[in-house]
Amino acid sequence: MQRPSVVVTRPESQAGAWVQALRAAGWPVVALPLIATCPTVAPDAPAPWTGGERWDAVMVVSPAAVQAAQHARWPVPAPPTRLWAPGAGTAAALRAWGADPARVDAPSADAGPATMDSESLWSLVRPQMGPGRRLLVLRGVSADGREGRDWLLQQARASGADVVALPVYRRALPAWDEAQRRHATDLGRAVWLFSASEAVAHLQQLLPHAVWRDATAVVTHPRIAQAAAAAGFGRVVVAAPTVAAVLQALESVA
Repeated sequence: MQRPSVVVTRPESQAGAWVQALRAAGWPVVALPLIATCPTVAPDAPAPWTGGERWDAVMVVSPAAVQAAQHARWPVPAPPTRLWAPGAGTAAALRAWGADPARVDAPSADAGPATMDSESLWSLVRPQMGPGRRLLVLRGVSADGREGRDWLLQQARASGADVVALPVYRRALPAWDEAQRRHATDLGRAVWLFSASEAVAHLQQLLPHAVWRDATAVVTHPRIAQAAAAAGFGRVVVAAPTVAAVLQALESVA
């Protein structure tokens, strides 16, 4: 039986590695990024941790935030600063940046997709926060001004910690041309991979009249599953945000 096409919707800077891995496993793959990202910090802008300021922890909310820091040529925060990641992809990006894995705090991907979020991360790092502690959060901002990860920031502030949020990249609707729109419309029976609810919303904005009841969505969190179901995807499967877990999910829906 012929395998269905798999649509990778991650930002362009992240999609390549996923396309390569899925193709190597024998899947026909299409890259159609549904979130455009752009760094908002200038190259060689001073890093927030190199001017003498002390940070007990730096939370990096996504691989795009790591890439923005690398774009600015920032060094990895020095010990003893802890580095927080809400998911496996961000933790891997931190390690690729040069972070010591022993200083990276992230939920275990082996625990399942429902653990890949701020709530699970907070359960790990809560002992690090409290009065006199300082947390820096590197995050993105959407076109409508939403920055995200507010829940964890609220918890850290409630503990008495000093929390500073620094937007380092912008998320936006991608600029699809007519050929991309036609191509996406033709993928009504494909398997779409979603790693953010925002990507599902962007698909609906780009193709408001498309019908997805014959398509499958493989998503990396239950909240994204809710968005995909609401968008009309006929089948929705939740998988951890790792290549191995996604490949297992693909085999289950093929």
